[in-house]
Amino acid sequence: MNRRRFLQTTAAAALLPEIAPAAPPATRIIDTHTHFYDPTRPGGVPWPGKGSKLYRTVLPADWLAVAAPHGVKETVIVEASPLVEDNQWILDLAAKEKSIVGFVGHLDPGAEFAANLKRFTANPIFRGIRWSGAFLLDEAKRDSVLAGAKLLAEHGLELDLNGAPAYLPHAAKLAADIPDLRVLINHLGASGDPQALKPEWKDNIRAVAKQPNVFMKVSALVEQVKCEPGQAPRDTAYYLPILDHLWETFGPDRLIYGSNWPVSDKGAPYAVVFKIVDEYFRAKGSEACEKYFWKNSLTAYRWIERK
Repeated sequence: MNRRRFLQTTAAAALLPEIAPAAPPATRIIDTHTHFYDPTRPGGVPWPGKGSKLYRTVLPADWLAVAAPHGVKETVIVEASPLVEDNQWILDLAAKEKSIVGFVGHLDPGAEFAANLKRFTANPIFRGIRWSGAFLLDEAKRDSVLAGAKLLAEHGLELDLNGAPAYLPHAAKLAADIPDLRVLINHLGASGDPQALKPEWKDNIRAVAKQPNVFMKVSALVEQVKCEPGQAPRDTAYYLPILDHLWETFGPDRLIYGSNWPVSDKGAPYAVVFKIVDEYFRAKGSEACEKYFWKNSLTAYRWIERK
């Protein structure tokens, strides 16, 4: 850690009298943001790209190897591929892997959306879809996005959104227009480094948090840090500018755990990713800890019990 970052972390720590687990570990933990893929299967994968450290086979057993030691044994997968049939690949994987309690697919809004949605919702593992937040900013997609979001609500499904902070006010409007739709903001709403937050982030977070049907996934925390690969700060205090603002705006009932593994390895190992939020939310008390690690995700995703 360089001197500047050391001073930033020390200053942040001074704002919190003590970061220590005030509650026991959560009795259950659902990791609501993992990615699984296999570049060796026929046709390969559109993401991640060749040459990337992420370009390797990543399956539930690989995730369990790093997550299970921390008591994390169940997950909701988020699809990163734009290919329709890759949704089926994950559902086929889930049929064999009981650790998968839910799947967020990827279906672009448009002419085939309704038919594809009907196809995949026949499988109870399919809990919703993820769109780029940029879709909400695209005037040409406005009607198809609204129609698609209404269909999700009608099916009792949720919508994950991911992108830069500029889309957040539009997400707030969508949530207000369709109050039966559960909306999950991914990756902190792209806050930026905790010690150098994007200027518009705080206000946009306040705007979207006003809608009671919007949840915030506390994921990609270490990836926001500007650092050497895998060298994000380990101290929970460093992340307080983000965590405290989310706590103040969303409260204990709408914050959800997600690791973003294996992408999270870009910032820090899984053990560090988990340790940061485990310390923060256990310090908030037992009920807040239980809500964050699994109860809120059940409300948002309505994932299923596997037997």
